[in-house]
Amino acid sequence: MRAFANDTHVALARGKFTLMTKAIRIDEFGGPEVLRFRKVEIGAPGPGQVRVAHTAIGLNMIDVYFRNGLYPIGLPSGLGSEAAGVVVATGEGVDGIEVGQRVAYASPAPLDGYSEERLIDARLLLVLPDGIGNEAAAAMMLKGLTSWYLLTRSYRVEAGDWIVLYAAAGGVGLIASQWASGLGARVIGIVSTEEKRALALDKGCEHVLLASDDVVGRVRELTEGKGVAAVYDSVGRDTFYQSLDCLRRHGVMVSFGNASGAVEPFAPLELTKRGSLYVTRPTLWDFVGERPDLERGSAALFDAVSSGRIHIDIRQRYPLAEAATAQVDLQSRATVGSTVLLP
Repeated sequence: MRAFANDTHVALARGKFTLMTKAIRIDEFGGPEVLRFRKVEIGAPGPGQVRVAHTAIGLNMIDVYFRNGLYPIGLPSGLGSEAAGVVVATGEGVDGIEVGQRVAYASPAPLDGYSEERLIDARLLLVLPDGIGNEAAAAMMLKGLTSWYLLTRSYRVEAGDWIVLYAAAGGVGLIASQWASGLGARVIGIVSTEEKRALALDKGCEHVLLASDDVVGRVRELTEGKGVAAVYDSVGRDTFYQSLDCLRRHGVMVSFGNASGAVEPFAPLELTKRGSLYVTRPTLWDFVGERPDLERGSAALFDAVSSGRIHIDIRQRYPLAEAATAQVDLQSRATVGSTVLLP
């Protein structure tokens, strides 16, 4: 086991033992150009903390929302909500986590996944099973737990349910489509290209539409005019009303992303005239904020991946120093499946 991450060195500062590592930091909100890869200090882990040397880091649209200020955070700040790594030190009072163990996490704060090493509360870490690799773990924690709560909490999918899933060839989409299919759902995916259509069809979608299609018309045709039980919409502003129009009576609109911008305020009467619909705007952290919930969701995810029911499809890898390029590619829909940053 290496003692320190890439380019990490020990310095003596102000008479204290201090670690220097490299991490992405932002000092202002803006485009990818605000990302800076620089040396930062981290100390020894305090009570209940663990120091983790990252082996792989997940890339997600929520990272973009934090960077551009759509989701305001205090500045300066790091970025990154999911990663995998190796425990290199533990603080006082840490139980169940040992030096040398492989671990992974999805955590809302502090944002510091885009780093070679970091300190993190032990209660946020999950010890990885032997059958799950480091890159797969980094790519699946936030996206896999998101799929878990979408399909089992936001709307509990049942066998035979028709559902619509946007960005079906993306990181969340590929996991959610496999998971939903395994639950017996009939998944209608929506993607942006023919290449992504083929991938989504291979990963659990029964039908896949292009975003440029008459989505509402095709969904109504496939469901014999009834509409779907739930729509999982990560696009946001541009597709909100289209998604409502795809729902059956009493259907559930799950708006969980803002790829095209935040959904604008709407009148509740829009739900009435479409069949007494339900709308929810969830976030992962409300479903895994308590340790028992985190363990429950992670156990379901680890089991699904270890058994082969869900395959984590990593299509892009970037050096951590090129995080800005990775975010540009993610925003422009140039990526397919999951992406990881490598320290």
